[in-house]
Amino acid sequence: GKGGSRYEENKRAVTEKYMGPVVKTQMTRCIHCTRCVRFSEEVAGVEEIGAIGRGEGMQITSYLEQAVHSELSGNVVDLCPVGALTSKPYAFEARPWELTKTLGIDVMDGVGTNIRIDSRGREVLRALPRVNDDVNEEWATDKTRHAVDGLMKRRLDKPYIRRNGKLEAVGWNEAFEAIAAVKAGSSVAAIAGDLVDCETMYATKKLLKTMKSEMLEGRQTGLSYDVSSLAAVNFNSTIAGIEDADVILLVSTNPRWEASLVNTRIRKAVRKGGAKVFGIGPEADQTYPVEWLGNDMSLLNDLPNAVKDALEQAKKPALVLGGGALSVEGAHGAALKLAKQFKLVRDDWNGFNVLHIGASRTGGLMLGYAYDGGIKAIAAKKPKLLFALGADEMDYSAFENSFKVYVGHHGDAGAHAADVILPAAAYTEKDGTYVNLEGRVQRSNKAIFAPGDAREDWSIFRALSEVVGKKLPFDSFADLRAKMGKDHPELANEGLVAFDWAPPTGLPDKPKGQGVHPVKDFYLTNSIARASATMQRCSAELLHADDEVMEAAE
Repeated sequence: GKGGSRYEENKRAVTEKYMGPVVKTQMTRCIHCTRCVRFSEEVAGVEEIGAIGRGEGMQITSYLEQAVHSELSGNVVDLCPVGALTSKPYAFEARPWELTKTLGIDVMDGVGTNIRIDSRGREVLRALPRVNDDVNEEWATDKTRHAVDGLMKRRLDKPYIRRNGKLEAVGWNEAFEAIAAVKAGSSVAAIAGDLVDCETMYATKKLLKTMKSEMLEGRQTGLSYDVSSLAAVNFNSTIAGIEDADVILLVSTNPRWEASLVNTRIRKAVRKGGAKVFGIGPEADQTYPVEWLGNDMSLLNDLPNAVKDALEQAKKPALVLGGGALSVEGAHGAALKLAKQFKLVRDDWNGFNVLHIGASRTGGLMLGYAYDGGIKAIAAKKPKLLFALGADEMDYSAFENSFKVYVGHHGDAGAHAADVILPAAAYTEKDGTYVNLEGRVQRSNKAIFAPGDAREDWSIFRALSEVVGKKLPFDSFADLRAKMGKDHPELANEGLVAFDWAPPTGLPDKPKGQGVHPVKDFYLTNSIARASATMQRCSAELLHADDEVMEAAE
């Protein structure tokens, strides 16, 4: 063939850009459609991607070629029409036709993002968002997409018993007999973590009921707010509905980290509807203008006149109460008082919202996982036997004298404190029902099998119940789900549960203290994320700026 090329024009090659731990670039493919620029500016609200140069020399790049500081940056991979931006953790991992695609629900936060779980063999390789305009539109956070590599690391795959201070691997029967040997009577408690499905909580509740105990708690960080009316602890505007609000008061919440996809809706309300946003609590960049009033929760009783006027004149006023606010005594009552004063709840609008962080929180409250006085009241009763259902954020020192059984999937804080470990399935390894922060019941499907000897949580409790001599009345998952639907009809069907607005009266309403943001590190909020190498990289680089380049010799 001819040695020379007949192509005489300049060939345009573009160097690769650095866009952080989750986005890989091949910019020679880029056609300058600026979709990624528009997404980061309009949806994510982080103006860090743009164009430099002009004409033939134009290039799309991040500001100073730094990582993009957004918790939604992974979405640009889905938007890019030519593959100039691709997924860095997933690059060269698999071909699409090798993957089994399963419809699931994400458990990284309380939003209940609809996802597609792509797996090959016994490994989940990626999670992609599914379109659901009521919940997550077509977006997913970086944690939803990329924490899945944590599902294979630090896994509990066989039962353990602690002997002489050390955990030893044993068989299932031995582990069950060690639990049965604890003559606890009715002194049994169960604490549910943030990633648990409703079926697991229901099976545990049934087992405790046969033991004549009602010590159930799902608020593992120690919160103890009034749950006599579930509407008073629900996100009533709904996720899609918050877009219509015209005045929003954020109370001790950082929605950008606590529920990123609720934050994009609030941003939409500001950009498209001209909504005004006021904030009480520690200041945090929310990607839209917020007028911060201060950090003292007593401001709920003494709002500045400008805020009062705005709330009075608003057609659809909304209040968003964060998990940090629920930890301040009196804040919940003061917020409900505000709701009454400014008519946040009207015939066609309910603007009173509580933002839950855990995927299992609303479902847990519906199943009665809220003990009067919270986890402290349970600790004060010194239960002889404690079941921890994937609870890794709680303080185990309060249960020093209890026999602790950890039922979970990762070797995290809960496993370190346990006397017996029963290895369970993660959210991709079991069918389950989850209720998101607005009270929407959603079903997730099993994508892969749990590793090693790990079993699905409900079957662990069914097998344990026989050893303890309190046999549970179901033999299959379908059987369990049918019984749960009978006892709790609101969980029988998918869709939004309508909670009647009947707020509790007589709550303390004089809050004292500072607001807090419970999420200290967006990327490391649960045991799966903490085991994920990608999330660790994101945390180190984007939040803690560990950008010292390692030399080859090091």
